[in-house]
Amino acid sequence: MLRLLFHSYLVLIINLIVRTMGKFFNTLSLQHKSFIEKQKMYFVATAPLETTGHINLSPKGFDSFRILGDTKVGYMDMTGSGNETSAHILENQRLTFMFCSFDKQPLILRLYGKGEVVLPNTEAWEEWSPHFNILPSTRQLIMMSVDLIQTSCGFGVPTFEFIEDKDIHFKWAGDKDAQALQNYKKEKNWESLDGLPTHLSKEE
Repeated sequence: MLRLLFHSYLVLIINLIVRTMGKFFNTLSLQHKSFIEKQKMYFVATAPLETTGHINLSPKGFDSFRILGDTKVGYMDMTGSGNETSAHILENQRLTFMFCSFDKQPLILRLYGKGEVVLPNTEAWEEWSPHFNILPSTRQLIMMSVDLIQTSCGFGVPTFEFIEDKDIHFKWAGDKDAQALQNYKKEKNWESLDGLPTHLSKEE
């Protein structure tokens, strides 16, 4: 009896590992989309071509990410103290998104593809911005044409409970008028840590 129970448990563990181990896809499935939409947090990664340059890895939250097709996604980017993603996309277009489950069902999902920065007052902005909740502090849209999707186990990711989104950004931005926000972006967002220009600086 104990041997049978142990065997059943072992089969269950093996099946779980097989289902969640690294797999690759070319388009987003309904399961992928459902998983992404449930996540409260995701990560954005970019890097310059220069090997001594600084790799960028940023956490993102709020209701900012959108699935716009089987190979098209994007997020609304709010004004912040750096603009590495824009600089790296301007230089080489490489972009990675990562989503990971923080509940008891483990899974990591990565999207690899080519990035595009969409600024206000452009034709692309008119096309894509209606899909997002645009805010006074919205800086740009970061779009991706997905060329590879990877899922992996996520067994090492701990379990966390979501409580709420912070409202600090909105209070900070709410204390500034449009000109003050523009001045802040000009001071903080015109180039990367390595001196690479961003789309905002190219707009000037």
